[in-house]
Order: sequence, then C-alpha cells, then structure tokens
Amino acid sequence: MPGMFQIASQSREHVVGCAKIKWSGGRCAADAWIARAGAGYAQRKFVGAGPDQTLGQNAGAGFSQDRNLHRQQLLLLQQQHAQSRAGDATRRRRRQQAGLPRHLVTISGSGIDWHDVESYFRPKAIGSYSFDENNNVVFNKLDKLFDVAIMMDCSQCPVHPTLKSVFTEFAKKNSEIVRAKGAKPVFLMSCAYADKPEMMAQLAEAYTIAGNANNALVIPAGLAFAKALDKQPEISLYAADKRHPSLAGTYLAACVVFAALTGRSPVGNAHLAGLDGKTVAFLQNIAWDTVQEYYGK
Repeated sequence: MPGMFQIASQSREHVVGCAKIKWSGGRCAADAWIARAGAGYAQRKFVGAGPDQTLGQNAGAGFSQDRNLHRQQLLLLQQQHAQSRAGDATRRRRRQQAGLPRHLVTISGSGIDWHDVESYFRPKAIGSYSFDENNNVVFNKLDKLFDVAIMMDCSQCPVHPTLKSVFTEFAKKNSEIVRAKGAKPVFLMSCAYADKPEMMAQLAEAYTIAGNANNALVIPAGLAFAKALDKQPEISLYAADKRHPSLAGTYLAACVVFAALTGRSPVGNAHLAGLDGKTVAFLQNIAWDTVQEYYGK
C-alpha cells in the first residue's frame, strides 16, 4: 500500500527568543512561547485529504481531514512514558476511534539513541502476528510494515547539556532510516517535569527545530500540558514522580496525537477514560487549541 503521508518542502526558519518569554504562575505559558517565537515556530498542517497529499507544510493552508488515515500502520518509538493500564486503555481507545493500527516499541527510561530503528523494519518481525479476542494467534499479511514512525526522546534529553547533541544526531539519523524504509518520521514533543516548568520553552524549541530540519511533523503534546496548567493548575497531569503523566495527562496527550495526525477535533468525543465530563471537555479543548496554534491555523 502506498504511504499516505507525503512530505512537502518546508521553510527552515526556527524559533527565536524562547528564553525571553514570560511565565505565568511559575509555569511555562504556551501562548507566550508561540507568540514570542513568531512566524518561524509554525509546524506542518494538513493541506489535503488523499494518499498523495502532504502530511504538512509550514505556513500552508488550513487543516482538512485525511479520510484514509484509518489505513495507516503506526510505529511508536519511545521511552516508557505512560505506565498505567488505564493510560494504555485510553491510548488504545483513541487509536481505535481514529482507526489507527499501531505497534509500540518501548524501552523503559531510554533515550532516542537506544532504539535500533533499522531492525524494527525487518520483515516477519514486529507486526507479523497478533492476538484476537479469544487469544488466538493471528498471522498478519501486511502490504507495508509501517507508514508512520512516531519518535520521542527522554523528557530532558533534548535540552540536557550532554545529551542534546545526541538528540539532534539521532533525530536526523532515525528520520533518514524511517524515510528510507518508505515511512514518514514524526516527533512527539515531551512535556516539562512538573517541578521544572522552565524546561518547556527549551523542549518546544528543540523539537520544532528538529522537525523543521528533518521535514518531520511534530506533535505538540508538551505545549498542551503547559497550556492546561496555565489555565487550570488544579488538574493533576502528572504521576507522583513528577515526570510521567497521570490518567488526565495521558488523556490530554492522546487527544493531541489524535488531533495532530488526523486534523480532526477531539472536542465532543464521548470517551471519558474514567475522568469526569468537565475535565474531559477541558482537556479536549486544550488539545485542539494547542494543535491549531502550533500549526499556525
């Protein structure tokens, strides 16, 4: 099956002045970061709905729904960032609602350089079989192994004094591997630690630069966390370790991924994931607003 996500050419402008943004209540103001960054911050947006259309283009036309996204195979490469069964159920439900098959390759406490991305695309390995509702092994016949690979580094690695160069190196290396295998690279922007909100502006800049440099879509999950905490700091988005997301944080991230990949609003989705309706509505709106703002709509 031909890949749906064809990358168009993109401006190489980068964000500027992130260190000078204002902070609200001790937390990163996502709106202030976007405003300060100016035209160069804008990441890709959907400009078409067919298999030959671009996944995104800087400063292009507005969103339009990719009607064939349900046919895509997604590969998610990340550190172990959400550990609860409830969180996994939320991500799975979002994926099912979007019609997105996916395989998750997780190394606990890892960095982007720990993943042997080349090996994930070898035949008769990842995705070659699965289990049905009766726990029977089902052997899958795939026309194409993966269409999209979503990658993220450890939360602080892209801005760590020693590891940030590793992020830059492997964002490029892994993007080239993914593209050489006929898939499209995507980066999932991580959030700041709960007790270190100053990380967010740096993370936003690092991921945006990496996305622009490698013609890769960036999913602005971290900026959604910052926006939510600015508006309603009483909502707990973090687990007790202040690094991993709570159920609410996982739900928010899932909404951002859904909105970024499909161009569709999560607002009004009926799945509550065990959260109350008011919280769900707030998180859905935050996710949609963040995605639209980050892609410059």
